[in-house]
Amino acid sequence: KPGAGGAAVDKWVCKATLTGQHSRTIRSLAWSPCGMKLAAGSFDATATIWDRSDGDFECVATLEGHSNEVKSVGWSASGSLLATCSRDKTVWIWEVLDDDAEYECLAVLNKHSQDVKHVAWHPTEEVLASAGYDDVIHIFRDDPQDWLCYDTLKGHESTVWKVAFSPDGNELASASADGTVKFWRMYMPGNPEGIVGTSADPRDPTWSCTCTLSGYHDREVYTLDWGKNGLIATGSGDNVIRVFRRSVDDPNAPSYELVASAPAAHAEDVNAVTWCPQPQESGASLLASASDDGTIKLWRVPPPEV
Repeated sequence: KPGAGGAAVDKWVCKATLTGQHSRTIRSLAWSPCGMKLAAGSFDATATIWDRSDGDFECVATLEGHSNEVKSVGWSASGSLLATCSRDKTVWIWEVLDDDAEYECLAVLNKHSQDVKHVAWHPTEEVLASAGYDDVIHIFRDDPQDWLCYDTLKGHESTVWKVAFSPDGNELASASADGTVKFWRMYMPGNPEGIVGTSADPRDPTWSCTCTLSGYHDREVYTLDWGKNGLIATGSGDNVIRVFRRSVDDPNAPSYELVASAPAAHAEDVNAVTWCPQPQESGASLLASASDDGTIKLWRVPPPEV
C-alpha cells in the first residue's frame, strides 16, 4: 500500500479478538517460544492460557492463586515454565504438564516486600529475574528443594518497572521510576575482577552494576527492551522513546550512546516498547510502542551509523 512520498506502508489486520475470560484490565501478554500459546495476566488476579494449535485461539487454562492484580507473565526459554507476578508481592512459577492444558504451581516466591511489577526469563537458562515497587531486582534459579533467590540487585532509588536480559544472557538492563536505566553484568565465581557474590552456594554467579544511564528522560522510565540487534529501546512518562547502543565495549565499564529519539512519540506515557525479532529491509529494525493515549505505534529504526 503506497504511503506519503510513495513509500510502502504495511497494512495490519486484526486476526482475532479474545474475550470472555477476564473481568478487569489485561496488563500483560507473552507468547510461548513455539508461538502456539499466548499467556495473559489480568487485574482480576488470574492468568489465562490461549492455544491456537487447531488454528483458532481457545482458552485452555485459567491460573488462579494470586490474591491481587497480576502484573506480568513470562515463558521460560524451553516453554515448559511460566512465571506470573502480582500486586500481592509474590512470584508464582507454573509447570506446563504433558497435555499442555494443565498447569501446576511449582513455587510461590515471597522475596519482594511490595508490589511485583515484572518478571523476565534468561534467554537460554531457567533463571528468572523479578522487579518491584520495593526498588530491587531478585534473581532466582531452580534448586533441588525449591526455587532459590541467589542474588538481589540494589541500586535504584525508586520502583523498578521493567527488566530485560541481553540476547546472550550475560547482562541485564533495568528501567526505574528514578529516571535511570541500569546495566548489570553476571560474574562467575573466581572472576578476575574479584567480585564476590552473596549466595550461600559458592557455585552461583553474582550480578554487579556496570553502567547507569541518567538524564535522558524527564520522568519515570516505564519500559525497555534489549533487541537481538543489540539496541536498547526505552519509553517513559515524558512521552519519549530513546534508542541506545553500546559505544565502549569494556564488559566491566561499558558506555552507551543515544542513536535515535522520538521526543513526542505519544501524547501520553509510553508504557511498552518491544523489538520485532526479525530484521527488516535494508537492515532496519521494527519497534512497537504502546501508550496511555490508547495507541500502538510501529517505528522503523535505521541501522546506526558506524
